[in-house]
Amino acid sequence: MHKRVVITGIGGLCGLGTNVPAIWGEMRAGRSAIGPIVNSELHDLKIRVGCEIRTLPEHGIDRKQAVSMDRFSLLATIAAREAAQQAGLSLHAANTYRMGSIVGVGVCGWEAIEESYRAILLEGKNRTGIFTVPKVMPGAAAGHVSMNLGLRGPVFGITSACSSSNHAIASAVDQIRLGRADVMLAGGTDAPLVWGILKGWEALRVLAPDTCRPFSADRQGLVLGEGAGMVVLETYEHAMARGATILAEIAGAGLSGDASDIVAPTVEGPEAAMRFCLVDARLNPEDIDYVNAHGTGTKANDQIETAAIKRVFGDHAHRLSISSTKSMHAHCLGASGALELIACVMAIREGIVPPTANFRETDADCDLDITPNVARERKVRAAISNGFAFGGTNAVLAFKAV
Repeated sequence: MHKRVVITGIGGLCGLGTNVPAIWGEMRAGRSAIGPIVNSELHDLKIRVGCEIRTLPEHGIDRKQAVSMDRFSLLATIAAREAAQQAGLSLHAANTYRMGSIVGVGVCGWEAIEESYRAILLEGKNRTGIFTVPKVMPGAAAGHVSMNLGLRGPVFGITSACSSSNHAIASAVDQIRLGRADVMLAGGTDAPLVWGILKGWEALRVLAPDTCRPFSADRQGLVLGEGAGMVVLETYEHAMARGATILAEIAGAGLSGDASDIVAPTVEGPEAAMRFCLVDARLNPEDIDYVNAHGTGTKANDQIETAAIKRVFGDHAHRLSISSTKSMHAHCLGASGALELIACVMAIREGIVPPTANFRETDADCDLDITPNVARERKVRAAISNGFAFGGTNAVLAFKAV
């Protein structure tokens, strides 16, 4: 039986804002939050721009739990609390064994790793902080969400670089479809704006020196950001029975591997993921109105994604509204797909397609409607969100109105 899985709550924070209404407001306005990094020690870095959360919101997380968290886990827990509150979940011992948490992360707890290296190698200390190991582990975010909300069902982390969010959400949908849970909190988180991570990305020569310009002919690369996004997922029947407000339906997911190169994407891998997603969602290409593109702002990614979209959608590709919100919140790695889910769900609910900001010049190889600079009114019946990652791991989600 193909169970219907719906979204009843969304939480998020990134450089655009520290809750979903604030994030969506900035997306609609086409305002980019990319700028100089001020909260991290940059030392000898040449690239000094990113998308920071300048000040964290008051979150109410107990200090005893907070001291054992790295920043990526803290961001996920803040987002999960917002999502749970919007969904109006009633959490008690009798039902929490049917509720779980799956959180995707791209680079794990690098704040704690960097603090440890500095303490040992530069300051001459003979041991690291006592919570270094639990702070660093990639599954920590899922564990902290579970502990904070009391979720006792399926709980684990997923890591697949830039498609981690979409893989986590797809996996959560599977837990519900398989009958292992009634409710899942799922999404992604990352806090990569630390010197060691930025230094590594700088060596790849894919970082833009000023800002992210997806699909623009003068694009110079991606920009890194931090953030988290979480959603409450449940069966349609479960949501209706408890009187929850349904925001949208997750209609399907498509997963694929390039089996080609650790960093260079193919056309065939993303194409396959989009095709699989449409089949799983029981949607035809012409049913899709909006594509939230992976759209990193690198020369290769944007051209390849454009080609893959054309293969999947044929003539309908030129009737799609497409945008990359990474132009505003930057590439938040493991959190990107969850933040882009906000754009898809709100586009469906409000009939507004958020723009691709910072666009300046048309690229003949990226000749689809990428909604340059200004949001557009359009009825969105269904949308897909693309997530493609180093390692050739692809995950695409489909959403539709209920």
